[in-house]
Amino acid sequence: MKRTGEDVRRNPVPSLLRSLMTEHLDPGYEAAALEREHEHSKNSMPRTGPWLALGGLLLGFVLTVSAVSAAGQVSGTEDLRSDLVAKVRATEDQIDDLDATRHSLTEQVDAARATALAGDTEGNKILGELRGVESEAGAEAVHGEGITVTLTDPAGRPNLSDASQRSVGGKSVVLDRDIQSVVNALWAGGAEAVAVGGVRIGPTVTIRQAGGAMLVDNQPVFSPYVVEAIGDSRALQREFVVSDAYLRMSSIAQLYGVGFAVAEDNSMSLPPAATRPVRVATEPIGPR
Repeated sequence: MKRTGEDVRRNPVPSLLRSLMTEHLDPGYEAAALEREHEHSKNSMPRTGPWLALGGLLLGFVLTVSAVSAAGQVSGTEDLRSDLVAKVRATEDQIDDLDATRHSLTEQVDAARATALAGDTEGNKILGELRGVESEAGAEAVHGEGITVTLTDPAGRPNLSDASQRSVGGKSVVLDRDIQSVVNALWAGGAEAVAVGGVRIGPTVTIRQAGGAMLVDNQPVFSPYVVEAIGDSRALQREFVVSDAYLRMSSIAQLYGVGFAVAEDNSMSLPPAATRPVRVATEPIGPR
């Protein structure tokens, strides 16, 4: 049986597809457009422009206040640093002046003592004993031949807060015990007088580290650390080369890059060591 065109069933077109093909404007947009045409539309979103401007002003104010405060702190820090540096330099100048005055007065006292005691035999004997004691205490300047031992920190030495560390951040440094070992070896080798960084080593003088600074008799000394010893230069060098301190510093120089050098000096002068007042003294018992 043949079917006619009217008998053929066709697929119905969905209403959504029909609406998309025939209605090109969404109903919501169409309604909004109609409301705008009749001036009945109202903006549901609040106006944010003034609030944004106000927030920008507040943010700018806070940033400006912070910048001014930071600049004031930096300026105050620099002023404080300048004041501290000026005070340190003034104190150093005052110490130098007092040291020069002390040396001048010491020379005057020595001259007056020599004048008073050199007049008779007993006075000469006492004067000789005093000079011997002062020589042993390092209280007089000395001049003669000897050797110098120089210890040098590697480049870029860090600031230390712990003197027990040999290396900080991979960088080696000269420690106080290194200088102490060198000084002791020179004394054992026959040195008559020793100085470190121009500071004479006496019976009450200490060599120590404090916060990364090397202090000799509480006076700061800096790298290169020059240890001077007066005595027979050949004998001193011979004895020092075979000492434990020489072997120690040679090993440290090879392992850590610390500078280490020994040299003879035919003419060197060392200042007197600082003397301390005698607070307690007892008379020796028995024959002297």
